[in-house]
Amino acid sequence: MQVLDRAPSGWPALVLNADFRPLSYYPLSVWPWQDVVKAVFLERVEVISTYEQEVRSPSFAMRLPSVVCLKEYVAQDRPPAFTRFNVFLRDGFACAYCRRAEDLTFDHVIPRSRGGRTSWGNIVTACSRCNLAKGGRTPEEARMSLLRRPARPTAWELQEQGRRFPPNHLHQSWVDYLYWDVELDP
Repeated sequence: MQVLDRAPSGWPALVLNADFRPLSYYPLSVWPWQDVVKAVFLERVEVISTYEQEVRSPSFAMRLPSVVCLKEYVAQDRPPAFTRFNVFLRDGFACAYCRRAEDLTFDHVIPRSRGGRTSWGNIVTACSRCNLAKGGRTPEEARMSLLRRPARPTAWELQEQGRRFPPNHLHQSWVDYLYWDVELDP
């Protein structure tokens, strides 16, 4: 098969769960066109919307899907992994002390030197300035207030948080499925 006019990476498809919600908001659930075409042939997805662009072989032509929906629902109930990205996402990509969004790093609320663990309940996003000011002290000792106590988020909480950070590229056919419950302007 051959794609014309644009690099293959330029034709991703938004992947929706069987309930027509994206599998993930952040990072947005998109598949490269090759995986989507394969899923269509294996009858794992329904094509909801297509691009104008086609893929062709000597005996076949198909418009590239821009939005697909899984035929079987994928449960999203597993707890989120404790990763750098997920901690930043939980904290809204902002410092837990001052809300600045520049030069972000991590801070152990209870310092490791005092037995603080590297866990959801003890790690927060901090800007370099606040992290340096706090040093090896607790927030109380440093006279700094946490804007929110750290806790393990649910998968649903991370998805809701991710919806606040739209991706750089949104194809027009995706918009209805990403923001269908956003309040409309009067």
